[in-house]
Amino acid sequence: MTTKRKVAIVGSGNIGTDLMIKILRNAKHLEMAVMVGIDPASDGLARAGRMGVATTHEGVAGLVKMPEFADIDFVFDATSAGAHVKNDAMLRECKPGIRVIDLTPAAIGPYCVPVVNLEEHVNAQNLNMVTCGGQATIPMVAAVSRVAKVHYAEIVASIASKSAGPGTRANIDEFTETTSKAIEVIGGAAKGKAIIIMNPAEPSLMMRDTVYVLSEAADQDHVEASIEEMVAAVNAYVPGYRLKQKVQFEVIPESAPLNIPGQGKFSGLKTSVFLEVEGAAHYLPAYAGNLDIMTSAALATAERMAQSMSQA
Repeated sequence: MTTKRKVAIVGSGNIGTDLMIKILRNAKHLEMAVMVGIDPASDGLARAGRMGVATTHEGVAGLVKMPEFADIDFVFDATSAGAHVKNDAMLRECKPGIRVIDLTPAAIGPYCVPVVNLEEHVNAQNLNMVTCGGQATIPMVAAVSRVAKVHYAEIVASIASKSAGPGTRANIDEFTETTSKAIEVIGGAAKGKAIIIMNPAEPSLMMRDTVYVLSEAADQDHVEASIEEMVAAVNAYVPGYRLKQKVQFEVIPESAPLNIPGQGKFSGLKTSVFLEVEGAAHYLPAYAGNLDIMTSAALATAERMAQSMSQA
């Protein structure tokens, strides 16, 4: 019989609440123990209470005083980049070996996109899940990168305005900075750029992501096959993740190179990938694929880490 590792979620907003529901419904190696917030009237804390989960509205300071804290192996932080720095420090002071999964752009620990580099960091004490846009697009950059050297990658993540809570809105600058850096560190691009769009359209539109990759010349069939294989790998833990249309290619000749600001002239292969992420509607409606891909990636990461701990 597998021993489940007990977890706490810090942050009772959209992301934290969606993650809690996923753990309660789907986790094989994790057990939901405590939901932590700072607003006693938050829907997330109320929902946790109704689902039989212990709660505190006193933040991490309240969590570390709870008797349940002694048995907790994992903490998911779904607050903000600034708050995470303080939260991680307090958690480590009280329990040095605790595993923290960071769903903010703080990036104290290494970046993690499960299908690309989780096995490299399965024993890390703090893992950063980059951003929703990063989880959706970096696998595509990595898919091209394993076929040909990538000089430049640019991603545009469009999410429904209704799906962005106050924590997400407070972290827009960190979102672009963290995602851009992770495109390079995990995706393998020499230079990365990220853009986020919060679309206020009514009815709310589903998460869409566009990925432009400029690489050395490469066999287009090999690149397309690598991308489709990676899409299937992400889809295994995010069922709503899919290609919106066929991968597009453009050969950029040396005689007519592209001029990339700050990067100079480029010739080679331009690959364009168009993605759609439909949410599982565990908390917000299906248009909130940005919630789903972030919480699903965090859950898949912690599940694999817990499994590794049990096998050690």
